[in-house]
Amino acid sequence: MDESSSPVRLHATVHGRVQGVGFRAYTFNSAKRIGLVGWVRNRFNGTVETVAEGERHQLELFLRDLQRGPGPSGVTKIDTDWLPATGEFSEFEVRWTA
Repeated sequence: MDESSSPVRLHATVHGRVQGVGFRAYTFNSAKRIGLVGWVRNRFNGTVETVAEGERHQLELFLRDLQRGPGPSGVTKIDTDWLPATGEFSEFEVRWTA
């Protein structure tokens, strides 16, 4: 298996106008469409946090979707960390605010 198809993990924190605009549902739908596993949640500090696992090219598409956001959103910055996949997820889910 070459490195480009090995599963990796993306941990992203999305800043801007990302709460109260359907961002979690948008993120969930994007992840499901692309075929990723993991989760998304609002943070009490006004950001949206997501952890997703899949192939690097899938996660790059996901990151592009996060930057775009749903219509009423306004993404100003995305903090990203690329990590080894753990394989702990079997689906993508919306989690409670933390």
